[in-house]
Amino acid sequence: MSSDNPFFLICGPCVIEDEDVTMRIADRIKTITQRLGLPFTFKASYDKANRSSITSFRGPGMLDGLKILSRIKEKLDVPVLSDVHRISEVDAAAQVLDVLQIPAFLCRQTDLLLAVAKTGKPVNVKKGQFMAPWDMTNVIDKIRSVTSVQPTITERGVMFGYNNLVVDFRGIRIMQQTGSPVIFDATHSVQLPGGLGKSSGDNVSSPRFLPGQLSQRVLTASFSKSTKIRTKLFAMGRIHFLWISCRPCFHNLLPLKPLSLPNIIL
Repeated sequence: MSSDNPFFLICGPCVIEDEDVTMRIADRIKTITQRLGLPFTFKASYDKANRSSITSFRGPGMLDGLKILSRIKEKLDVPVLSDVHRISEVDAAAQVLDVLQIPAFLCRQTDLLLAVAKTGKPVNVKKGQFMAPWDMTNVIDKIRSVTSVQPTITERGVMFGYNNLVVDFRGIRIMQQTGSPVIFDATHSVQLPGGLGKSSGDNVSSPRFLPGQLSQRVLTASFSKSTKIRTKLFAMGRIHFLWISCRPCFHNLLPLKPLSLPNIIL
């Protein structure tokens, strides 16, 4: 990952729900991105440890989840990314993952940041919903203290009152001043965290805001046929990479339905 790359896509389901469906999602995204000539990393979490409710589906767990991601990586020849929540997960995750991700709620946890960075693998840090963009300088400094591999930062919105997020696009330019590439997580930025009581309130209302978040400037920069135009637009404070979550059924977690990526996503 480099800010010299005019566009890079991170895409996949929020959580691994089933190996067959997850494989089909990855295969479908690869087909689309190959046709468009877009670099692509597949993302899926093996454990969503920060779910709103104790009854919420978290995923298959680290061991089974890493096995699934390893098979996807091998069969489809795509790099894979997932969240690491605990120091005890780091060594096993680093054996499989091409990119290790620090979840937003854990972005200030020094010991976790250092443990992940010491693997020598690329590290993506999701900016906490409670963090100012300039506060990410300290986070990046922690990672750079133990590795020369360039970390990336993901913008995923900031708390705006209760159960609500907004995106201040000035923050993208501010975080770029750290020297790290900045990723825009378009999907999670329209979440209403805990908005449905036991789950985030993005199941019904929030998806309609996703096309707006994927602004005309981002799309123009990303899909312009001119590499010079794309590079210039991104250098003017646009995002370096784009993050989109996608899944077979956009409105229900389980049971699973046949693969049908929503039109607003791909």
